[in-house]
Amino acid sequence: QVQLVESGGGLVQPGGTLRLSCASSGIIFSIATMEWYRQAPGNQRELAAGISSGGRTNYADSVKGRFTISRDNAKNTVYLQMNSLKPEDTAVYYCRARSGYYNYWGQGTQVTVSS
Repeated sequence: QVQLVESGGGLVQPGGTLRLSCASSGIIFSIATMEWYRQAPGNQRELAAGISSGGRTNYADSVKGRFTISRDNAKNTVYLQMNSLKPEDTAVYYCRARSGYYNYWGQGTQVTVSS
């Protein structure tokens, strides 16, 4: 059974930091491109950051310089370090694992940036 379990979300003040984790099981993690998407109320789901199986990263312009995606293949886990958070970062953050063989999503974790 495939599972992608996100954690680390919560309420944080503007300028604060959070670190999201996505632990996977049931997939061959090392070949997966791992991505973090986010969806704010009333908006479409958008890609925030991605990391390929080879470690190449890409970011949405809105998070460049503030967010860092990384992966630990030994732990089958991908992370999203979020610094200098802004109210507009408020959203449900979803983890996605995809390869030529599969495409799976986690259930999401809520991030709220508010004073």
